[in-house]
Amino acid sequence: MSQHFDRRLTPARPDLAAAHLTGIVTAERYVQGEVMRFGDEVTELLPEPRRDLSIDTQALYGEEVVVYDRDEEGWSWVQLSRDGYVGYVSTDSLHKLDPPTHRVSALRTLVYPGPSIKIPHWAALPLGALVHVHMQSGDFAQVAGLGYIWRDHLCALDHFENDFVTVAERFLHVPYLWGGKTSLGIDCSGLVQVSLQACGIEAPRDTDMMEGSLGSALPMASDCSGLKRGDLVFWKGHIGIMQDGTRLLHANGTFMEVTSEPLAIARERIRAKTGGDITSLRRL
Repeated sequence: MSQHFDRRLTPARPDLAAAHLTGIVTAERYVQGEVMRFGDEVTELLPEPRRDLSIDTQALYGEEVVVYDRDEEGWSWVQLSRDGYVGYVSTDSLHKLDPPTHRVSALRTLVYPGPSIKIPHWAALPLGALVHVHMQSGDFAQVAGLGYIWRDHLCALDHFENDFVTVAERFLHVPYLWGGKTSLGIDCSGLVQVSLQACGIEAPRDTDMMEGSLGSALPMASDCSGLKRGDLVFWKGHIGIMQDGTRLLHANGTFMEVTSEPLAIARERIRAKTGGDITSLRRL
């Protein structure tokens, strides 16, 4: 396989590759892959079939995935349909689910075995999870294969938020988690991706991918003047969202949470800690 292919986005290994890559990459065999969906609340995707590695990203309940290989150790090699990320997940997380009709619009919603908030819940789904609503039952929606979810915590698949910054601000003080995409833990690019997707804007997963594809580049003033709400600020391996002309919202490992602070302060701290400065500014 040629070295210029990004392993994060290319379903190809020396022994196996996706059928659509026939003639493009070299592999011992090629397969079509099987389309499935994730049936766990959140599923971790790893670069190799090992638990002692940092996760690449997370997949949410109901997300579509193409499965290319399964092994006897309980791992499946897959590609996420939404952002194209390739990696390994637990085979137990893969299911044949009904096509989704709705999306979770709350930061997190509880799933009950019956249409009552007084009985113990048995699951919790994050913002962006996809479900198939079977029927309405008062204030609840009965979700196929799961149970009952508060109806106002769901929205139709074609309904989107208007301001991705407002969505991102709902994650303020959520713990920082490398590879995370939910209110239980999120990283800098996960915050941007999840917030944009809630507004119907698809985005790649990692910071370098975002810097090369989202919006258009802005002139780089020495004091970063002229920025406005929704502008994206990039460092090597890091991204933040401008809340206004001076304030930055970002998930970061310094405070181990999503924080809001003046861009000038964050910039100076990052420069002192890493020696690196802002690499680009982009506007959607």
